[in-house]
Amino acid sequence: MESLIVHRYLFLILTLYVMIQIFSYWLTYINICHLKIHGAVIPPDFEGFIDQNLMTTTKNYIIDKTRLDILSSIFNNLITIIFIFCGVLNSFNNWIISLNLGFISAGILFFILISLISSILSIPFDLYHIFKIEAGYGFNTMTIGLWIKDFIKSLMISLIIYCLIASFALYIVVSYPNYWWILVWGTFLFFSLMLMYISPYVIEPLFNKFTPLSEEQGLKEGIERLLSKTGLKVSKILKIDASIRSKHSNAYFTGIGKVKRIVLYDTLLETMSTGEILSILAHELGHWKKKHLLKYLIVFETLSFMFFYAAKSIIEWESLTGIFGIIDSTFYAKVILIGFLSGIIFFPLTPLVNFIQRRNERQADIITIELTGNKTDMISALVKLSKDNLSNLHPHPLYAMFHYSHPPVLERIAFISEI
Repeated sequence: MESLIVHRYLFLILTLYVMIQIFSYWLTYINICHLKIHGAVIPPDFEGFIDQNLMTTTKNYIIDKTRLDILSSIFNNLITIIFIFCGVLNSFNNWIISLNLGFISAGILFFILISLISSILSIPFDLYHIFKIEAGYGFNTMTIGLWIKDFIKSLMISLIIYCLIASFALYIVVSYPNYWWILVWGTFLFFSLMLMYISPYVIEPLFNKFTPLSEEQGLKEGIERLLSKTGLKVSKILKIDASIRSKHSNAYFTGIGKVKRIVLYDTLLETMSTGEILSILAHELGHWKKKHLLKYLIVFETLSFMFFYAAKSIIEWESLTGIFGIIDSTFYAKVILIGFLSGIIFFPLTPLVNFIQRRNERQADIITIELTGNKTDMISALVKLSKDNLSNLHPHPLYAMFHYSHPPVLERIAFISEI
């Protein structure tokens, strides 16, 4: 009887997981169908900037990327099902136990090997995306040598950070069995804030060259005027050599506290006018003025706190590993299972999270117009970004609900026009 109940739980979990994946593929399917029907329509705001040839290129680019994403997703889902439901996790867990390592050493090895294998399995898809799709549509400027260097650097940095965080977390678990969940939550929060502080100085320069924005004097002065209007202080305004990897363009804020920086892609400086760049930066300043980043952090850490509390109760439930056929229960195996189950549990919240993010993007757009007093430059910047990045101008509304953290560009332009 108990075995029957266990199998029912396992079947229910697998069914939910498969249904979520099928629903995700269906969303992708209707989005592509919607694109094929409406993808040739040139919106009024884009007339004169794009033609039918570019619309066809955009459609083909999106379809090619989507096909690769589906193939990668199917592969990853099969690996997940085999690992979780077909006894591989149990065998891997037993092998770790057989090494007779200490709790911390065994845990570090357990999680690092899973992370390392995951990175290796993703290599073929990354290579095809960069050197076939991105290169085929004229975006990629990265050499295979640079990709190898980036991969090794990223892997080494990830392993170092992984070891540090895992060591602290596992030490806390074994030393404070009753309160480990709140202390581990605090450890993750500390490391997150620390990485935000040191990343601009230690990690980011390992991949790109940052130079002060000096030659674009008019732009620099405009940025400083925007900063003075909002009261935001940044340590530096920098240009990044993003063109060594891709022709995609962007701009972002990085760091916290006294190490906050504004970083502009060199590709952005080449394609945008001063007014357009200032509009893009004003949008980011709008997020800061509305305290979106701080709110995200507070909400995320509050939910994380609740998640760790729930995780403690679930880990103490001995039947968890039994449901998945794991004979010798370990803390590490339970963590993996909780991570897997959380993806199923939190999936229904995806539209809500995206709705909140899209609302915040609209608020930031309002602040943009208040700071610059210029709708034309903001709309022009959005048109150029969409054109240069071959963005989908006609996503299916339901697909956008689940996948878009920003309003679709046509909705965004219409909203800005009415401000």
